[in-house]
Amino acid sequence: MRSLLNSLLSYFLTPGGLLLMGALDASVVFFLPLGIDFVLIILTARKPELFWLYALLATAGSVAGAGVTFWIGRKLGEHGLARFVKPSTLKRVEHRVSHRGAISVAALGVIPPPFPFTAFVLTSGAFRLSAWTFLSTLAGVRVLRFMVESALAARYGAGLLAFMESTTFTAIVIGLAALAIIGTIVSAVAVVRSVKREKRAARMGSAAA
Repeated sequence: MRSLLNSLLSYFLTPGGLLLMGALDASVVFFLPLGIDFVLIILTARKPELFWLYALLATAGSVAGAGVTFWIGRKLGEHGLARFVKPSTLKRVEHRVSHRGAISVAALGVIPPPFPFTAFVLTSGAFRLSAWTFLSTLAGVRVLRFMVESALAARYGAGLLAFMESTTFTAIVIGLAALAIIGTIVSAVAVVRSVKREKRAARMGSAAA
């Protein structure tokens, strides 16, 4: 188990892995709070001279993932959002999205977890906000967030690299990996169950008609 986690960590701690993590971070099922930030900071600590490149890769992955999620929201429409967003969260998000423009909503992407970023992206797509305005604004605020993080990591990375050799860091990595696996499975199961319920309800409605 530990060797598998080490292999996964080794993959994600590459430029390609950073790009993928950015995309997964904005997906509807993957769950790892601050995962993209974690990978970005470690990569920058290892090669501080490439801090700008890592920030751009994280932004590109994040915007690409958000674009797919935005498209899913547009296909779902307002009535299909309940498949992916908890009712308590959905009501609050719908209220904010319906009262703000694409720029204002996308600008919220600078806020780290536990802010429900994916729910906002889905709902923005479902409410048919301007995709270009939303994603371009999101790119701007994300590159700002990641540039600040990577610049700090480049400045203070030496201490972080020393910490990465400790058993405490290993325990943290294992804990985060377990959290990601469990959270992703729970999210995926919830989505599948919701889709099945909708299909069952549709069949019953057709039969009744």
